Amino acid sequence: MIRTPLRPLARILRAREKGENPDAIEAENRAQRHAAIQDKARSHAQNRLLFMSCAFAVAFGIVGLRMGAMAAGQPSEPRTQVSGAQIISQRADITDRRGRVLATNLLTHSLYAHPRQMIDPNGAAEKLAAIFPDLKADRLKQDFSGKRSFLWIKKKISPEQMQAVHDIGEPGLLFGPREMRLYPNGKIASHILGGATFGKEDVASAEVVGIAGVEKAFDRWLRDPANDGAPLSLSLDLTVQAAMEEVLGNGMRVMSAKGATAVLMEVKTGEIVAMASLPDFDPNDRPRPLLKGDPSDSPLFNRAVQGQYELGSTFKIFPVAQALDLKLINPATMINTHTPMKIGKYLINDFHNYGGQLSVTDIIVKSSNVGTVRVAQLLGPERQKEFLKNLGLFEPTPIEMSEAPTGKPLVPQRWPAVTSATVAFGHGLAASPLHLATAYATIANGGKRVRPTLVHDRSQREGEQVLSPAAAHTALQLLRQVVTRGTARSADVPGYEVAGKTGTADKPRPSGGYYKNKVVATLASVFPASDPQYVLVLSLDEPTVGLAGGGESRTAGATAAPVAGEMIRRLAPLLGLRPRTDQPLPVVERPQANGLKLVSN
Repeated sequence: MIRTPLRPLARILRAREKGENPDAIEAENRAQRHAAIQDKARSHAQNRLLFMSCAFAVAFGIVGLRMGAMAAGQPSEPRTQVSGAQIISQRADITDRRGRVLATNLLTHSLYAHPRQMIDPNGAAEKLAAIFPDLKADRLKQDFSGKRSFLWIKKKISPEQMQAVHDIGEPGLLFGPREMRLYPNGKIASHILGGATFGKEDVASAEVVGIAGVEKAFDRWLRDPANDGAPLSLSLDLTVQAAMEEVLGNGMRVMSAKGATAVLMEVKTGEIVAMASLPDFDPNDRPRPLLKGDPSDSPLFNRAVQGQYELGSTFKIFPVAQALDLKLINPATMINTHTPMKIGKYLINDFHNYGGQLSVTDIIVKSSNVGTVRVAQLLGPERQKEFLKNLGLFEPTPIEMSEAPTGKPLVPQRWPAVTSATVAFGHGLAASPLHLATAYATIANGGKRVRPTLVHDRSQREGEQVLSPAAAHTALQLLRQVVTRGTARSADVPGYEVAGKTGTADKPRPSGGYYKNKVVATLASVFPASDPQYVLVLSLDEPTVGLAGGGESRTAGATAAPVAGEMIRRLAPLLGLRPRTDQPLPVVERPQANGLKLVSN
């Protein structure tokens, strides 16, 4: 840009020649220069305003479009994204089928030490040992005086303990926030829930991971942030579970049993409404596992899922139901029951001598070993094996627990005639009470295969037809007669049409053979028989009950059956079942067993 001089020489000289004032020329040029500068500044300002107006218009347009998109979409909570590795401390709750909390998280604190920052390590060690009785003052003094710069003292402490440590006034004792797993119902459903512990951890947070039960089976799901904290809804009913454990505990004590277990399952869905194993434990303070000895001596052992028992005469309905399905027999068919029955070098006897023959109905009602073996012989080993396999008695149950794979039945590798005979009346094949409940549920479900589950409202494919509906219905009628006039009379609960079968099996010795005075007593039942809705299997490990007339008994009819009857009486109303009153109810005499009330009013 060429600037015009304020006093151009040519114009000044001409002005002087004409006698004009040269300063007027300078003033005129100055005014023109100022006007040009103002025009340029005004143009720049206008351009800036235009640009800013366009920028604001675009920005407001973007904001408006974003607000419109958010208003039209589904609402969601904002999430904070943190780069790098992080410890996931949040864990979803576990609830029962009604939404009641079985496992949740509790905010607590950990306690750790920086020994190099401690003023009085010996005094702090003495005071910490007084606050935490499980800590040893001498060991703390040794740790505080060593070379370590960091030391965990307690992974979780209560608010009262935290305040007591505060009062010590030691700057080297520090606290870290964290979440711990809390089981508000204590021991209730402890084997199902399993327990949790800390995984990855630092002073600011800790990862809670499952170590057993559904906590371990669903560990990844429970820790997945994508679930937005939705709880895991189990099929359990907390009220029914608590009542089951109470009755089972009383029955175990009265029957002087080493252990006990019970499974309550819905027939149609396979959902487990309650499942208990005694002795149990508190998952808030999970005990250490046994490193030697009998695993079943540990309270951590889940008898319902991990227990592998020969379940005795409860198996007798299986060959009978299969033979009914194949139309080899009917309930009135007479079967040879002469004893003893010889197979190879082995003799098979009945508990009582039932005479030369019994009907198929009475074989089940009176629980004849010989009669059941005769029926199994009509089937043959291969068909018998195939049917038991279809009932799920050869593989672990698909229950959603980390212990499920360890509960695989003990199936004979060879299946000669004697094995076929002993398996027919519940010896030689060891399975869990949950396997037995599943098999009985299949019969009660019109012969359609039932698979157990612990998840509420879980969609499952329809089971295959293992048994014809007609044969399944007839089998239930036979089981009903076992309760009304057979070995399970003590399990009859007026109004609830209980059908079932007792089983008393000698316990095998680890070195071979069987104990003479140790048994597993079991009752497998279905109710109501006319409209099957629930299966209950109850087993007592090494029960013994004193009889009113003197002596003692270990049979399932005298031990497991009365406890199961009391359990059905307690649980049926909680399940919403109304007793039937449209038919005369049978009068059932129940033995008194050392104070356990077993008589119906």
